[in-house]
Amino acid sequence: MEINTTMLKYLLFILGASFLFTCAAQAQTGKELLTGDAMPTFSLLDQNGKEFKTADYVGKKVLVIYFYPKDESMVCTKEACAFRDSFDQFTKAGAMVIGINGGTVASHKGFADHYKLPFTLLSDPDNKVYNQFGIHKKFFMTGRETFIVDLKGKIVYTHEAMMQGKEHSDDALAFIKAAKAK
Repeated sequence: MEINTTMLKYLLFILGASFLFTCAAQAQTGKELLTGDAMPTFSLLDQNGKEFKTADYVGKKVLVIYFYPKDESMVCTKEACAFRDSFDQFTKAGAMVIGINGGTVASHKGFADHYKLPFTLLSDPDNKVYNQFGIHKKFFMTGRETFIVDLKGKIVYTHEAMMQGKEHSDDALAFIKAAKAK
């Protein structure tokens, strides 16, 4: 069967329109949170299937909340291991590290066990918390962004770098140490 140029252009138009529609439908709906904004309260299941509520920790610990696309992927693994390797320093600084993505509880459990991750991983299967934080998709994946929340529940630091996973841990720790030194 021979396809003429007009038919080929039509098919390409339909495919392009379908692609754009899908991207628009997947666009996040939440407002992007900035420094000074209050952290939205939420509860999700952790890697052990236990409910984690932010309300239980605000006022008690500085929260380092990092959003990452996928368990066991190359950049996400480097990021998680960087937080793991600096975990004692975060803890000594009074901070709690929390990783969030749309993976299942079982996926998080396997990821945490595989890399001996000592911090909380939360399952956000419907991306409701991603949307509350206003994180944009990048390259057809959920975004990679880190937030530091102070004892009053205010966002005091944000960092976004899609392909630099280790940078999230390094920069968050440097910010916390600098803030503590003041």
